[in-house]
Amino acid sequence: MEVALSRYLISFPGRAMNVPEGDLADVADAAHAVVEEARLAGVFVFAGGLDEDVGPVLVAADGTITEGSYPETEELSGGFAIIEVASRQEALEWARKLAVACRCDQEVRVFMDDPLV
Repeated sequence: MEVALSRYLISFPGRAMNVPEGDLADVADAAHAVVEEARLAGVFVFAGGLDEDVGPVLVAADGTITEGSYPETEELSGGFAIIEVASRQEALEWARKLAVACRCDQEVRVFMDDPLV
């Protein structure tokens, strides 16, 4: 019997990571170790950090391009990982590992199932 897998987004805003400058290399090493663990476990899909020095661009439904984001958007920065696991509990365990590695809280969200896949 095949187990249904769901994809989860684990993320944090850049302002949540309040790490002394001297500790950033250790945090990066710890985060990369968790990503490698996820890769070896076969649950890793993608991860990355958003370049906060490059501002967002909004492309409207009519094709108009403007600098910035949705007016109601508070912030989209920091880093994220996408994993594919069998349960929410498993996703929360990976988020716990990332929270410890990054030294900041992580938000967990599940992607909707794609009925065409």
